[in-house]
Amino acid sequence: MQRAAQIAIYPTPMRQRPAWENTPMESVQSRIRSPEWKAAVIAFLIVALAVTTWIIPPHAVVLHNILHHLNILPFMLAGMIFGWKGALRAIVFAVALQSPIIYRHWYRAPVDAQDQVVELSTFGIAGMIAGLVADRERMQRARVEATKRELERVYSELRENIQQMKKTERLTAAGELAASLAHEIRNPLASISGAAGVVARGHAPAASQQECLEILMKESQRLNKLLTNFLDFARPRLPRFQPTDPAAVLQSVTTLAQHSGVERGVDVVLHTKTLHGEVECDAEQVKQVLLNLVLNAIQATTAPGTVNIRAAMDTQSLSVEVEDEGCGVEPENMDRLFDPFFTTKENGSGLGLAVSANIVAQHGGTLFCRMNEAHRRGMTFRVDLPLHPPSVSELAKAKDKAVLD
Repeated sequence: MQRAAQIAIYPTPMRQRPAWENTPMESVQSRIRSPEWKAAVIAFLIVALAVTTWIIPPHAVVLHNILHHLNILPFMLAGMIFGWKGALRAIVFAVALQSPIIYRHWYRAPVDAQDQVVELSTFGIAGMIAGLVADRERMQRARVEATKRELERVYSELRENIQQMKKTERLTAAGELAASLAHEIRNPLASISGAAGVVARGHAPAASQQECLEILMKESQRLNKLLTNFLDFARPRLPRFQPTDPAAVLQSVTTLAQHSGVERGVDVVLHTKTLHGEVECDAEQVKQVLLNLVLNAIQATTAPGTVNIRAAMDTQSLSVEVEDEGCGVEPENMDRLFDPFFTTKENGSGLGLAVSANIVAQHGGTLFCRMNEAHRRGMTFRVDLPLHPPSVSELAKAKDKAVLD
């Protein structure tokens, strides 16, 4: 007998940084981006200009003129990086360093000294203005960032609230489904219980016992159908798409439905046009939807009557209409036709149309109904299916939506 493998669990060690993290180059770049480093560069420029101006003789007017103009660099940099206060500090620092130079040149080269004073003042004012503009831009950027964070917070809260609302809706829908299912099961169970009691007492005549047995079988089948339809609605399987001939599916549905139509004195007529090509769909599921619609139309139509099936196909979709000649549905009930457990039939489960709507949604199509025109009786149900299946993500969303939407 092999010895079971043993797994030792040790405390997780502190994360060691890989060799490529925090390299010397990244460390240097981070220091360069720091405010202290930028201030040091500006101070170095001011000192370098002052020292160079002191070293160069007063009679080198051209060089002094160039150095005076270069004073704009540290002032503008200080204003753009540190705002008007930074520009003011740079001006004060430059004036403190260059005051001895101005004093020395005031008697030896008065024009150069005056030019230096004017340019220090002019470039200082320019640096202050640049600082004010930079401060304003930073304030606006801060407001934008604050607004962005607030919007992100509100959006996050809104998304959480929406998710909570969806969860609440699902729970509410699940509770309503459970209550409706319990109500629908109660009637068959009462019939089964009553018939079983009669049979159990054993005093009923043979005819009554046979009737009770038929009730037991009938109600058991009704319960099985009800639970099967409920499971199809609550846990719809994903369709298995394959190329399908729509004309063959419609002909099969018509043939199957005609047997029920003959029993009720209702004709089932198929009208097809431009059904050339194939549709990628789950043939069994589509047949289930169409057969359910046609059988509902037959049951709603009073004999003698006709159920018309019309189909058309274009380059993008397949459309199938099932038209009956029944009494229709009250306007206030139109919006409830596809709700689970809603039915206008005496023995209906109320899940057929809900299951059909889920199947059509998983195919990326639509199922809707309308009252026929005023001069015609009954209703028309229409199924629109795309020729090509939806993507995997859309299919998964359709499956999630089909559960309790």
